Amino acid sequence: MAVDVLDIPLFDGSLQQAVEHILETCSSAQERTNRLVSATGAHGLVTTKKDAPFRSVLKAAYLNLPDGMPIVWVGRIKGSTAMERCYGPDVFAQVVMQTAHTSVRHFLCGGKEGVATRLKEVCAATFGNQNCAGVFCPPFRPMTPGEIQQLADEINSRNVDIVWIGLSTPKQEMFAFELAKRTNVHFIITVGAAFDFHIGAVRQAPRAMQQMGLEWLFRLLVEPRRLYKRYLEIVPLFIYYNIKEMMASHRR
Repeated sequence: MAVDVLDIPLFDGSLQQAVEHILETCSSAQERTNRLVSATGAHGLVTTKKDAPFRSVLKAAYLNLPDGMPIVWVGRIKGSTAMERCYGPDVFAQVVMQTAHTSVRHFLCGGKEGVATRLKEVCAATFGNQNCAGVFCPPFRPMTPGEIQQLADEINSRNVDIVWIGLSTPKQEMFAFELAKRTNVHFIITVGAAFDFHIGAVRQAPRAMQQMGLEWLFRLLVEPRRLYKRYLEIVPLFIYYNIKEMMASHRR
């Protein structure tokens, strides 16, 4: 189930369907094939226009979940009326909560020093899940193949089912792609700022603003110096690329 938005296949179901599929795969006897799942927003789709390797990773991903409402609106315009927002932090919370009393094991990878460790504590205290098999904080510099292999060996030794990666786009997807070459897990899921949101390090936009597609505005108001250049580029380009694509499709 997918619909193309800016030439990237996006999951066109609901959050509940996405979560249920992840849970069913982990609990079944299906082979562990390192399925790459990316919670993808407008930032990611715009980035694919100028980053060919990143575009290839998203096009080859097992699932690209529509992380933002603007993507959902475009998907619905294209006929996917059942498409819903699959917000990375919500996917993480739902999967972790619903595997609390199962044998599904998680590995948390991302954030600044100490973030993943704090999130492990939140998983136990808030979500009732003590099945976090390990944590890792990637360095800001690119990791060497040897370092990635060492991390993969650690993950494999702990019988992990789901690796969660909380970094920025496109870094997290490229990192997940390299990790998937070396691990033996069911899913590697990239969820962006979910780690920081769940430990309370970064404020989430009110649900009303999220539903109106204005989460970017809230985050810009909270962190203007860090994010203004990003959103000054992303918002108009996302609109431009989609209008251009729709006009070209109409002409055809």
